This record gives sequence, structure tokens and C-alpha cells, in this order.
Amino acid sequence: MANAQCCANAPTLSSTCGAGHVEEFGGLKNYISGPSDSKLAILLVSDVFGYEAPNLRLLADKCAAAGYLVVVPDFLHGDPFDKSNPNRTFQAWCDAHPIDKVTETAISVVEALKAKGVSTIGCAGFCWGAQVVVKLGQHPYINAAVLLHPSFVTLDEILAVKVPISILGAENDQISPPELLKQFGKALEAKKEVDCFLKIFPGVSHGWTVKYPSDDEEAVKRAAEAHQDMLDWFAKFIC
Repeated sequence: MANAQCCANAPTLSSTCGAGHVEEFGGLKNYISGPSDSKLAILLVSDVFGYEAPNLRLLADKCAAAGYLVVVPDFLHGDPFDKSNPNRTFQAWCDAHPIDKVTETAISVVEALKAKGVSTIGCAGFCWGAQVVVKLGQHPYINAAVLLHPSFVTLDEILAVKVPISILGAENDQISPPELLKQFGKALEAKKEVDCFLKIFPGVSHGWTVKYPSDDEEAVKRAAEAHQDMLDWFAKFIC
């Protein structure tokens, strides 16, 4: 299951980064940004490096500036993947964070949002986190989904999604290569009852939307393009 691209370019985590704040919500810690009284929410599901990744929180703040209440849960409960630990394989880490269990927790967060008055929820998942978004989208828990360089998602799982779904992929992706994502797009288009969007970004690699170096102007620009596509999708369905 492990792939070098999935674990590459690990961010320097920070518990204090971002313009938002951390609070207990839905049974776990969350990074929260944006207007607390908004009826429109976006749930961001991190990759294996968790909710303290600065670029992910920066994206949360960008979504919040568009008027959404943004929640980035600590689905890993303080246990992001540590590639420097030789005593714990990636598979062992995955076994400690089964997707079905993470999805159950995500449902609790969604229910907590609805209990506080949120009416419409968009959900975006990055790499490993895309699996959770797909599972939420197979039921009426969320109203729209975005997968950014998804990992370990199958065609059957995609076909079970019942909400509008956007898939943003990388040209250089060993985990979900363009051929696979195009297969997803073709199958979704054939369903007709589900709105879908597929875009393969040229010249980028898996993880480019959240694991880019902030001092690389071109990398920042290419990530920002994907972020805008994500926001455009949510503007269409989370309103």
C-alpha cells in the first residue's frame, strides 16, 4: 500500500500556524477558521501528515475568506505519519487509522456542524484523506465532494458516490495516475445523475496542492490553481 509519493515532502508541522484556532468539536480537536455563524461549511480531510500542516491550514483560511466555516479535524488524534521512524512502517500506521473508523468520526463532525445550524457542507480530501470523502459522499452526509490527488480509491467506490464530485489529479502520479482518474471521470459521466468534474494538472506530482514549497513561486501558483478549482466547485454546490 505504501508509495514514496504519498510520504514524500513531509511538511514541518506547527500547532500554532494559521489565522484560525483549535477547539474541541465533534469529539476531537479541530482547526477552525471563518465565520462561526455561517450556514455553509467546508470540511477538509488531511493527508497522512495531519491537520497541523501549514499549507493545509493556509488553504482553510483561504476558504474561510470566501465566507465558509472551515473545519480541519485531527482525525489522526495527534498521530501523523512520521517517515523518520524506522520502527513503524506506513502499513502499520494505516492499520492504526482504519478508514472506516475515521469515517465514523467524520460523520460525528458533520452531525455536530448540522446541530449548530450548518445547512450545507462541502468536503475535500487530500491523498489518504480522499478515501474518507468518498465514503461520506456515498451517503447524504455532505452536499459536494472534491478529491485532490486521491490515494487508494477504487472505481467501485467512486461509482457509489451520490453527490457532485470534482477530481483534481496530477500528471505525475504513481498512486492515482491520469489513466485511472480518466476512468473514474468516464464512469461518472455515464451515470449522468451525479455532477462531476475531472482535471489533470500538467507538470505536477502527487501532493502538489498541499506539499508545495512556499518559496517556490511556480509551485505556489500551480497549487493555487487547484485551490481555486476546488473553491469554484464549492461555490456551485455549497450555497
